Amino acid sequence: MDIFDAARTNNLKELKILLSSQNVNSTDSRGSTPLIIASYYNNTEALLHILSKQADTDIKDHMGNTALMGACFKGYHDIVSLLLQHKASIDTENGNQATALTFAATFGHVSIINLLLDFGSNPLHKDRFNKNPIDYALAMDNAECYELLVSAIPKK
Repeated sequence: MDIFDAARTNNLKELKILLSSQNVNSTDSRGSTPLIIASYYNNTEALLHILSKQADTDIKDHMGNTALMGACFKGYHDIVSLLLQHKASIDTENGNQATALTFAATFGHVSIINLLLDFGSNPLHKDRFNKNPIDYALAMDNAECYELLVSAIPKK
């Protein structure tokens, strides 16, 4: 077992042993770190241990996605909250210039949208397709997400 398998399977015992001698920010063949993997698989215990080892929350995989983006894509509110509490950058862009809020809006994760907006995410941020999270909520016919995002637009 390697650190990536331990993060994926939430094997805290093995993860502690492996991280005692390996770089917490190591990457696998896809550019994923143990933090990205633990986030994507909703493994809170592994995530907390990895964060305790001073993991960089903003490393991007080969697609430009961060741990925060993966958790927003999957809809893991508690993981998103933990990452934000550990200073994950809120509006980092991936290879398509999408942000974590873009993922949350696209997949209709209302509680995560609220959390990201509370931390200052920009609902008007445009990706390389010239679309913002509001556009994706509308395209997915998700009225609740759309209204939430529109209400977050700063008033002039």
